[in-house]
Parts: sequence; C-alpha cells; structure tokens
Amino acid sequence: MDRRHLLQAGLAVGAAHLAAPRALAARPRAKDFQLAYAPHAGMFRNLAGDDVVAQIEFARDQGFTAWEDNGMAGRSVEEQEKIGATLERLGMRMGVFVANFGTAFGKKSFSAPAEEHRESFVADLKKSVEVAKRVNATWMTVVPGDLEPRLEREHQDARAILMLRMGAEVFEPHGLVMVLEPLNPWRDHPGMLLWKSSQAFLWCKAVASPAVKILFDIYHQQISEGNLIPNIDRCWDEIGYFQIGDNPGRNEPGTGEINYRRVFEHIHAKGWKGVLGMEHGNSKAGAEGEQAVIEAYRAADAF
Repeated sequence: MDRRHLLQAGLAVGAAHLAAPRALAARPRAKDFQLAYAPHAGMFRNLAGDDVVAQIEFARDQGFTAWEDNGMAGRSVEEQEKIGATLERLGMRMGVFVANFGTAFGKKSFSAPAEEHRESFVADLKKSVEVAKRVNATWMTVVPGDLEPRLEREHQDARAILMLRMGAEVFEPHGLVMVLEPLNPWRDHPGMLLWKSSQAFLWCKAVASPAVKILFDIYHQQISEGNLIPNIDRCWDEIGYFQIGDNPGRNEPGTGEINYRRVFEHIHAKGWKGVLGMEHGNSKAGAEGEQAVIEAYRAADAF
C-alpha cells in the first residue's frame, strides 16, 4: 500500500473512532413517572436548547410521557406536524392547547353572547379540530369569558350552557373534548365567568356531552376554594384534565403550600390515566432551575 492509500486508510480508521462515541452517546432514559405530567415549550430551554423538538426529546429522556402547548393553534402547520410526528415517535401524548382565544378573555362571550361571539367560538373550534389532527390531541382548553354584572347569575349560566352545547356539536363527531377551566378571581383573573369547580361541574352535567369536561387546575382551585381532594372527588366523573402549579408563586411542586405528593397519590389511586399539564413557571432561573423542576417532580411522584 502506497503512502496515499495509507493516509486514506488512517483517516478512515480515525473517522470511525470519532464516530463511534456519537453512535453510543444516546442519552440514557430515566424511569417514566407514575403519572403523565406534561411540560411545555421553554421549560427546559437551557438544558435542551431552543428547538421545541429537542425540548420534547429531552423531556422524554427525563421520564415525562406527555407534552402541553397552550399556543399550539398559533404555530405554523409545518411546526404542528413536526411536533405531532415527534410525539408519536417518542410514544408521548399531547395535552391541551387553548381552543378559543377569540372568546376567552376581555369579552362577555358566554355570559351575554352576541352573534359575533357564537361565530367566533365555532370558528375557533373548527380550526382546533384540524390542529388536533396534526398533533394527535384530544383535549382543548376553553375559557368562557367575563361576567356580565347586569344579569342574574342563573341567566349567565344558562347562556354559557347553550354556547357549550353548540360547541359540543363541533367536537363530538371527532371524539374531541373541550375542558372548561375555572380561573381564580383573587390573584390572577378577576371578573371571569367561571371560577369554581362546582360551577364547572354543574355546566358539564347540564350539557351532558362527552365533549365537555372540566380542566381542574390545582393552582387556581387552591386559591379559589381550597379543599382540593374532596373537591376533586366531587367532580371526578366530569374531570377531563388536570393542571399543576404550587401556591403562592405558581411554580413547581414543593415551592408552595400544596402537598403535591399526597394530591398526586390520591389522583393515581383513583385510577387516573389522563394528562396533568405543568402550567407553571420555574422557581429558579437557568439550567439549575430546570433541573430543580425535574427533581421536584421526582419527589412529588415518589408515593
């Protein structure tokens, strides 16, 4: 073998040695959590990078089996399809995205709906059906707008129920579910029509559709009404989704007053098979804060 061939052979061997560590460098996957906690875009940006697909892959490697993205409907079709393919490849479930941005905030869209609100609501739901197909989603958040202080409460409830029946007609044929989110009025969302789990339960019973369930946000309900485990039990057959956040602060479990290990244990013992969205911030900045979130869920999931 001449000098040129020796050099080429040496380069090939060297390249093989350099390539080998990359081939073996797949990140070890942590044990799956007992419940399907769902991180969201940006939660692990420092550890995983800015690319949302890389963030989903990182979350799966940490043992998370679901993903949440409130703003999914605002992403491009190409990005939605890419996220959907990634979740399918990794065996992860898609959690909620918000279905009705057009009628969610700043409008009396359910308490005293005008025709424009009805049209906007139906149009948003029809768009959400197409988004759901791309990302294989089942649940979509619906926030039913503001109170109308000039109307009796019962009249507002009745109008909201009629709106939801109209929405259910859009979702039912596709097996999709809108989950109604009560938002606390004391800290974050004063003046909203829906703020108690009991009210959401009443609406669900009145609509009587598998396409309308409750999003029980543990952070909001701790502020609005407390008594978490008994209220979860009372609403259980109408709960379609949970969201998480400690109080005060709305950060990861263990940073506030809620005994999340006990709450998670109770939900698990009742046979919950759905998703729990991690709709909260990180109590610490940077990679250290992101690692703290993962460790907080390991601690809360150790029941």
